[in-house]
Amino acid sequence: MEIKGKVHCFFEQSGTFKNEFIKLGIPAEDYDIQNNFGQTDHVIDLFENIQNAYEGGASVFDNITKDDLIVAFFPCIYFCDNNTMYFEGTSKTFKKLYRENKKDEVIKELVDRSEKRQFFYKKLLQLVYITFHNNIRLIIENPYGVNRIAYLARNFFKPTIIDKDRSMRGDKFKKPTGYWFFNCENETGFTCQIYPKAPIIIDSYTHSPKSGICNMERSVMTPDYARNFICDFILGKKQDIGQLSLF
Repeated sequence: MEIKGKVHCFFEQSGTFKNEFIKLGIPAEDYDIQNNFGQTDHVIDLFENIQNAYEGGASVFDNITKDDLIVAFFPCIYFCDNNTMYFEGTSKTFKKLYRENKKDEVIKELVDRSEKRQFFYKKLLQLVYITFHNNIRLIIENPYGVNRIAYLARNFFKPTIIDKDRSMRGDKFKKPTGYWFFNCENETGFTCQIYPKAPIIIDSYTHSPKSGICNMERSVMTPDYARNFICDFILGKKQDIGQLSLF
């Protein structure tokens, strides 16, 4: 893929992907409602901008062209397997409340989660609509469950790529991740760069040391992984590191 314009990194990746794009000579900027890592170039409410653009109003999308690329690390908290486990009644929190005979609280929690998941899902679909309507390129990232069917697997487009083991490209997590390419095609390079430490396996039942529903530690990717993914699947750029081959 050739990027003649700029890369717009949406949501939470703390500048990791932005900085790797810049190192590769491609202008890039970060957008998010928070700036926890001091890397966010544009502190804005992306959901509000998505809604405005969907309704035909002014938004950040007005300055994004077909020569640019959006890489959106869309919030996964209500799509991930742990949230599915709550709806199934198999999460620890659900079981605890049920044992304590707080069944009414369980249902109230499920109502709240269902409303929030619908909000996030609506914004995701609106983002794709804007992509097609404005003829701009978009890549969406989201975790893709191992042991269970992820919410997006049943309610969204089929992923263009499922990276089943991120540690093969230098990440510290062996965590399956889906990528959806809209208005653009993926490249097919492969960088084999085993992380120097044993990867932490992430699935529905195995959490990182600081467990919780999709917490920040579990979400952030390493610079190595960001560079390798960009070169392998976005730019199709051969590197002088690691063990390289083609699918």
